[in-house]
Amino acid sequence: MEFDFAAEQPKFLMLMYGLVAFVAVVGGLLLLLDVVPAWFARRREAQLVAASASGAPLPRRRKQREGVFALFFLLPTLLLLTIGLVVPAIRTTLLSLMDKDSVNWVGLRNYGWMFSEPSIVRVLINTLVWVLLVPLVATAFGLLYAVMVDKARFEAVAKSLIFLPMAISFVGASIIWKFVYAYRGDGEEQIGLLNQIVVSLGGEPKQWLLESPLNTLLLIVIMIWIQAGFAMVVLSAAIKAIPADIVEAARLDGVSPWQMFWQITMPSIRPALIVVVVTLSIATLKVFDIVRTATNGNYDTSVIANEMYNQAFRYGEPGQGSALAVFLFVLVIPIVIYQIRNLRQQREG
Repeated sequence: MEFDFAAEQPKFLMLMYGLVAFVAVVGGLLLLLDVVPAWFARRREAQLVAASASGAPLPRRRKQREGVFALFFLLPTLLLLTIGLVVPAIRTTLLSLMDKDSVNWVGLRNYGWMFSEPSIVRVLINTLVWVLLVPLVATAFGLLYAVMVDKARFEAVAKSLIFLPMAISFVGASIIWKFVYAYRGDGEEQIGLLNQIVVSLGGEPKQWLLESPLNTLLLIVIMIWIQAGFAMVVLSAAIKAIPADIVEAARLDGVSPWQMFWQITMPSIRPALIVVVVTLSIATLKVFDIVRTATNGNYDTSVIANEMYNQAFRYGEPGQGSALAVFLFVLVIPIVIYQIRNLRQQREG
């Protein structure tokens, strides 16, 4: 198939316009952030030199001027947040109250559909299972691994091995695990690791990703495999931050390793544990790539983010897709509020 440059010229022009606009906006912001502070600094330096030469008192900074200066730097961020977050959130909420054509208002009918449709109820249950298992299991594995390799001889190498999956995208990890779960008929050579182990033990190969609810648990394994490295790194840093005198005093008192873990380590790393669990909970609520790549949401494996995409872009139901998006946003809010309150308490403490 030959490439027709003339036919594709409008697309290249659009791409070029986009690149020029991106360079202009980002370059302009960077230029302002470099030029404006330097100009104010030179002006302030000139005022100080003039005051010192004339013997006059040094000029004081005006709080009002500092507020305007701070607002100047906040404006780009506020503008981007408004365009990229606030406006889409308001529009999505409005769409969730309208019909499939986004013309007539239907009130809360889309939300009623969400809790009455059996397939969507299964989606909500799947999401709940994800949120319950992934943060707890990934954090538990990360904590166990961090404790086991702490101050070991090859600690750096051991940590690198479990952290490596974090360098792989969710799509890449899902493709890798699809090979692990791959199925071939009975009597054929198995290319999937899991089925090969089952056959080696005298069992029969299975189509793992087709059997519900086992397939959902197998997809959860992928997420745990990726996120356990993140939990391990954060918790390992928290463990190393425990004051050495506390550890030595506990050892002199003759505490056992089990008592050391529960009475010294766990209370000391509690803030880090909360951060890890909250972060993984938010990431799990938004999971999309793994389900989309591994099963496309079929065989009762879909979650809210995947179903939101299906309803809005595949089935032509923007109202129902928006309702799922708003519901997902509402689920994230309590977690974020809890994390903010926790951080505030830590600062005050």
